[in-house]
Amino acid sequence: MTDAVQNSPRVEVRTASPPTKLGNAMSREATERLMNLVSPLVLLGIWEICAQAGFIDVRFFPPPSKIFKVMWNMIENGLLVKHVWASLQRVFWGILFGGIPALILGVSMGLYRNLRMVVEPVIAATYPIPKSAILPLILLIFGLGEASKIVMVATGVFYPILINSMAGVLEIPKVHFDVSKNFGAGRFQTFRTVALPGALPLIMTGLKLGVGLGLVLIAIAEMVGAKSGLGYMIWNAWEILSVETMYVGLITIALLGLCFTLLLNELERVIVPWRSAR
Repeated sequence: MTDAVQNSPRVEVRTASPPTKLGNAMSREATERLMNLVSPLVLLGIWEICAQAGFIDVRFFPPPSKIFKVMWNMIENGLLVKHVWASLQRVFWGILFGGIPALILGVSMGLYRNLRMVVEPVIAATYPIPKSAILPLILLIFGLGEASKIVMVATGVFYPILINSMAGVLEIPKVHFDVSKNFGAGRFQTFRTVALPGALPLIMTGLKLGVGLGLVLIAIAEMVGAKSGLGYMIWNAWEILSVETMYVGLITIALLGLCFTLLLNELERVIVPWRSAR
């Protein structure tokens, strides 16, 4: 009897291993990316249904199917690509010339109280001024060429990045600066190894706000004294009452904003992984 029990085949019971944290994180990121892409499509679907059902006036709100047909024709003849490329170049240089000084000054203001006391009142006084209201002054100083459009974007990008950079440094626990000081870190080393990495989450927030504001301001700047760009395309479509073309420009700006946001979100996951893990 004992030999029979010993020689009988053993049945192994295997339990399913619990999902790993890495697998859960990857699944969550995939779901978030899908939600980011699906939500605009749902909005366009609702718009199309309302237009086809007659719930909205198609003279002012043409269905997305008609708008995308016009968009495709403009892509084929290269007109839309020309305007998008012109706007993107101006936005790029505006972000570069406005963002880098804002980042350096914002982090420095967070590090040095005396500098913050001197500069902060100027920022508080000039930030509420509508950036579109100073467009005539910018045109007067820089003319109708490319410089005025770039300065317009740079002005809008400057404030969100500066304010968020300063706030990010101020949120860093003081013990981090004490440790760096005890190890003999100089000013530049403290800036590079403590202040800048610690402020990165809010710097990314400021960059997202700045890019969005830059797209708004470039459209406004291109409506005056420009012969290319999405703003010029929208204004010209209004002048000739081409509603579909006007919506093509608006939707293109919206798509650019969505692409920039998705790109910055991916960049944030790489350089600020502790924030995206929340």
